[in-house]
Amino acid sequence: MNGILLIDKPAGWTSSDVVAKLRGILHERRIGHSGTLDPMATGLLVVFVGRATRAVEFAESHEKRYLASLRPGLITDTQDTTGTRLGGIERQVSTEELEAILPSFRGEIRQIPPMYSAIKVKGQKLYEIARRGGQVERAPRSVTIRELRLLGREGQDFLLDVTCSKGTYIRTLCHDIGAALGCGACMSALRRVRAGDFSLEDAHTLEEVQRAADENRAETLLLPVDALFDRCPALVLNAAEERRIRVGAAIPRREAEENYRVYGADGAFLALGSIQNGELRSIKSFFEVST
Repeated sequence: MNGILLIDKPAGWTSSDVVAKLRGILHERRIGHSGTLDPMATGLLVVFVGRATRAVEFAESHEKRYLASLRPGLITDTQDTTGTRLGGIERQVSTEELEAILPSFRGEIRQIPPMYSAIKVKGQKLYEIARRGGQVERAPRSVTIRELRLLGREGQDFLLDVTCSKGTYIRTLCHDIGAALGCGACMSALRRVRAGDFSLEDAHTLEEVQRAADENRAETLLLPVDALFDRCPALVLNAAEERRIRVGAAIPRREAEENYRVYGADGAFLALGSIQNGELRSIKSFFEVST
């Protein structure tokens, strides 16, 4: 079983919990994902199954889109509502006041990663240090907020639409917006709705996957791994060229210098390849290897 499975992650599950569950449902050891979601978050988790796990590295840098709820007046140690209150000033924040702040958080910004994160410092994950009551200095990192829109409000919370680069902490974005407002804020909900070209609309719940597996049709839920490279042109090899690509040899080609989806004559996806200096070479192969 090989392919990409789009999952609508439920609240309360870690991304690793989802992978472990899917290993049991699909009876496949080789399963990974391309972007962690916090336990409180829901939404799109892009999961790679079987030989498709070799493609994870190409999806990790994808831009992502979230719907996030920001709660003003509350500062916590986790920068979301699951944490312990540290402060904040409870006051009414107007839509106009928040709208005036948002432009300063668009484009390239600097974020200090939260203590409750999986970033490692001297071999230790920050959240492990935080749970022991510790604090370490964290260097700011550059991230890009391509789009940040206020959609409205629900009770005391503001709903934000955020499209951002890899490595962006939406919790930290809410925390920093709160600091700019002068009253503090944290994230009260988060739902990922897009990752690269993959959409939550096409995702399946774990219950749906379990039901499909029980009916011996789980494989029908998988997207082909070459869907990840849809923006690359296709290149079809003849039998002799396919034999060469399967052993890692270069193939003379006259096409433009760029990356290609490489297929065999039978239509099977073989590799992501690149043509440079008149030669096609494999970047990453995806055909099954006989043992």
